[in-house]
Amino acid sequence: MSLPRTILRSARASSSRLVLARPLSTSRPIFSEVAESSSSSNTPISPKISPIVDQISSLTLLEVSELVSALKTKLNITEIALPAASAAPTASASSSAESAEPAEEKPKEKTIFTVKLEKFEATAKAKIIREVKAIMPNMNLVEAKKFVESVPQTIKENLPKEEAEKLQKTLQDLGATVSLV
Repeated sequence: MSLPRTILRSARASSSRLVLARPLSTSRPIFSEVAESSSSSNTPISPKISPIVDQISSLTLLEVSELVSALKTKLNITEIALPAASAAPTASASSSAESAEPAEEKPKEKTIFTVKLEKFEATAKAKIIREVKAIMPNMNLVEAKKFVESVPQTIKENLPKEEAEKLQKTLQDLGATVSLV
């Protein structure tokens, strides 16, 4: 593949690297170009981190996907939906007089909750451990036991009001003290 001379001359003149778009390949390392371009940065890298970066940069796209999934499972990372940012309203000269009057707005009712296990009755410990294990399918029984014993703990985050109240009622019926935050 040859490039027109004008492109080559302009790339040499500006002393910048020419980047060509091409389809992603899943059979070769995806970070090779990034590693080459970032190797000239002045950011010091820890000797402990450097071999990890080298290993990750040699992974294919499919291997990176597996790595991300494995880390999410190992570190118990859940996907969090971030709220969409909205544009701030602009104030015009005609609306400045209106803004001087106090606006009567109703406070928004909270719709997203975090369910937090505060404490539990000692007699209900086994039932609560089983319920926590059922709620969090990526936990085994030993992890669920450690989780319950180290209260207060957050069980679930970003739940709609109905689901949070249902989960709260279920755990309270078993003998736990649960709060919605």
